[in-house]
Parts: sequence; structure tokens; C-alpha cells
Amino acid sequence: MRIQGKLRLGYFPLPLVEARRIRTCLRFPASPFSAIDPCVGDGAAFSAITGGTSARRYGVELDAYRAEQAAAVVDGVIHGDCLQVHCPVESCGLAFLNPPYDWIAGETRTERTERVFLAHTYRLLKARGILILVVPAAHVSECAEILARQFNAVRIFRLTDPESVRYRQVVVLAARRSRRERDQLRDDDIVARRAQFANIAGSYERLAPLGAVGSPMYDVPESGPAKLEYRGLPLDEIEDLLPRSSAYRQAARILFPSQPPSRDGH
Repeated sequence: MRIQGKLRLGYFPLPLVEARRIRTCLRFPASPFSAIDPCVGDGAAFSAITGGTSARRYGVELDAYRAEQAAAVVDGVIHGDCLQVHCPVESCGLAFLNPPYDWIAGETRTERTERVFLAHTYRLLKARGILILVVPAAHVSECAEILARQFNAVRIFRLTDPESVRYRQVVVLAARRSRRERDQLRDDDIVARRAQFANIAGSYERLAPLGAVGSPMYDVPESGPAKLEYRGLPLDEIEDLLPRSSAYRQAARILFPSQPPSRDGH
């Protein structure tokens, strides 16, 4: 990942023009539904997609400042690591996922964060729940197995905002399969779909742009409230206690040295 992305914790916010285009692909229910963004950032894109609907909006954000921003526009925000947030399966009608673009070291192998975050998040969608996945075209392949097995009505569009073009971003729109649909899948169907998704990077320029989409294609199902539980380190508490620690004070002398007095004594 580029160094500026590292400094931003892999944060590449979706341009709002693209968020508004995604919204035109969705039809929202009149009844309440739960929507989750496990990498919510400042909440702007999530709000552009779900604002003014009957959504109960849940977000997770690792960066403290962005979590504070998101809390002003999203119903509930957890400041912490998305992978340490647990929720009953099939709780949500909509999931918007724009994960960090990076590698993550697991216990036995190194994996792309796009796949790791999708594997953690897709289980929260109920049957026919809608997935919105924004990733670079080159890394759709890492998500191919999950998409082929767990989703149908999968459509992939090229994003055209200059910032999205810079990272060759695409948006994957899909509906979660029911258990019965998953049980009826044939192995050859999975193999064919997986190969199709794995080749997206090579056909990036030929993908239809999201802006060419017409009427809504996906109906978001209603759902009950989601119950999110954070099982990771209490980051807010740690940040409050850190300046009081002796280790921090010792390091601060090196990292933030006092300015030497000027010659006139000021």
C-alpha cells in the first residue's frame, strides 16, 4: 500500500458522487432495517447511501478522530477494530464495505484485507440482504470464493470519479443467498463464477461504469435491530490513560522535545 495510505490506516474514502450513484441502485423498505459499515471512516459515504431512509445505521472505525466524526452522522459507532466486533449472524439488511487496501498477517498465512474484512462481515447479512463492496479491481479475485458461494445477482461496475480511477476501484453489488440456495449450488457453478470474478482485473476497462446504471436493481430487506459487541482493546480508555504512563512520558521527551529558549530569554 502507498505510504500515505499507511499513515491513514489504509483509509481511502469513497467519493460522495460514487456513493450517490450507488444509492440509485437500491430500493429501501418503508419498515426499519439495519445497515452496517465496518470501516465507516467519517461516515460521509455511508450517510450518502442510507440517509433519509428507515435504516438503523451501525459503524465501526479504528481511527479515533474519524470515529468521532462518524458519530455525528451515524446512529451508533464503535471505536475499535472491526475484526473484534461481533454480532449475531443474519442481523442486517445492508452492508457497505470499503475495507483497507493492504495485507494482514494471520496465524498461518498473509491475506489481503479485502478478503478478511468481507469474510468477517458477510455473515451479518440476512438472506437477500444487500452487499456493497468497494475494492480495487485487482483484488476482486481474493473475494471470488466468498462471492461465488454466498451471493447471487452479483454485478460489478467500474467507478469513474478521478480518485476511484486512480486506484482502479470497482463496486460489487450482490444479494446474500439463502441457506437453501447455498445447499443447491453445484460445484461446477461455483467454479465458473469464481473464475469470472477472478478475471475482473483483466476486464476492468470493459466494465460498465456505475454512472450508466438506470433504475434500482436491488431491494433492501427489512430487518430487526443489530446487537454489536466489541471484544477488543478499549481504545478510548487506553488513549485517555496513555499520557499518564511513565513509558509515554519518557518517550515524549524524545518525540516531542521542548524548544530551547531563544537568546533574548523567550
